[in-house]
Amino acid sequence: MEDHRIMLSTRDIPQAWYNVAADLPKPIPPHRHPGTGQPVTPADMSPIFPMGLLAQEVSTERWVEIPDEVREKLAMWRPTPLIRAKYLERKLGTPARIYYKNESVSPTGSHKPNTAVAQAYYNKVAGIKRLATETGAGQWGSSLAFACDLFGLECKVYMVKVSYHQKPYRRSLMHLWGASVVASPSMDTNAGRGILAKDPNCSGSLGIAISEAVEDAATRQDTNYSLGSVLNHVCMHQTVIGLETQKQLQMAGEKPDVIIGCAGGGSNLSGIALPFVAQTMKGNGPRLLAVEPAACPSLTRGTYAYDLGDTVGLAPLAKMYTLGHTFMPAGIHAGGLRYHGMAPVISLLRNLGLLEAVAYKQCEVFEAAVLFARAEGICPAPESAHAIKAAIDEALKCKQTGESKCIVFNLSGHGHFDLGSYDAYLAGELEDYELPAAEIDKALTELPKVSAGM
Repeated sequence: MEDHRIMLSTRDIPQAWYNVAADLPKPIPPHRHPGTGQPVTPADMSPIFPMGLLAQEVSTERWVEIPDEVREKLAMWRPTPLIRAKYLERKLGTPARIYYKNESVSPTGSHKPNTAVAQAYYNKVAGIKRLATETGAGQWGSSLAFACDLFGLECKVYMVKVSYHQKPYRRSLMHLWGASVVASPSMDTNAGRGILAKDPNCSGSLGIAISEAVEDAATRQDTNYSLGSVLNHVCMHQTVIGLETQKQLQMAGEKPDVIIGCAGGGSNLSGIALPFVAQTMKGNGPRLLAVEPAACPSLTRGTYAYDLGDTVGLAPLAKMYTLGHTFMPAGIHAGGLRYHGMAPVISLLRNLGLLEAVAYKQCEVFEAAVLFARAEGICPAPESAHAIKAAIDEALKCKQTGESKCIVFNLSGHGHFDLGSYDAYLAGELEDYELPAAEIDKALTELPKVSAGM
């Protein structure tokens, strides 16, 4: 019987994270102070981040050693399997060879603990007692709750209100690991109270939740802020995914033609794609493809400019593809992809022409998810289903051309806590939403004026 699962041993867990900044043709634009517009220094960020992470944020070293204690915790589920999607290939009748990196096998069911464990470790070493964060779909919030529990830290999670109600069992996981969770916008912060005063029925956004978490961290000496995507060090922590994938593809005798990841803030896409960037730059690597929702299309319809990372304006300015920090996304079920901007490193790759991007409506994404579940037996997260949809489209192109390409995508998480959205889709109650051009234009008029000329 042919082995469809390509496995590594714990000895194969990467010993260092890959930092793509060392190989890029131009530097990642620095974060800038929201008040002065000047580049942010580690000292500026030290009130809410430990120096160990700040050093990684600005590092240009190609390899950053993973501490033994972090690798020990990662070994609870890593390395993750790379699986040949034979059953999906048969259903599609494609000559393409499809592989998926299964990050859903982590304790929290997604790729997010790869950085949560690292961030909790560096904060613990720095003497921090408590972390504050935001979460959209709840995958990040549950992962940080898990990591904080491992290292004996308190955890406060501001969960986007629409997801707070859509995904109650993600909340249950956070409570299971000892975290405190509130719906954002909340009455716990000035940022939340101010937004609720203007709109008591506000459904929330990641930008608002970030504002609340940053305020929480900035007003308590025992607390730091932790972020599950966007920042350079977060994207770097996720490269364990792609580094393992490279070794597994070599074991299978494969050379990938396209690497695919869903894209919200950029973390899981970074994890699967960044280790392949140097090859792609040289012309002998795979195409890199980002997949985002049509309801929140920062890479495909946003503007590359400096913008705030949060709604209120407490976070630094970042050079990224953005829909504007005041953008309020529709309540689509892929809550982890409802962020107004994209990670600076991913945005730079897109701007340099090294990364392609596509956007899909949620009904076609769920159609692909159901097809995948009925072929491979795994219920994917709505976010991950975007990558599945793109992989299927690539495979169907091969069916038309007769090409036998190697397609690899990141299954960033399972959908066991998203079954309510599957119920809605199967009942024909799920609605498509594509962001109107007028909403994009309105949000982009409110970009910070400091962005001009940067």
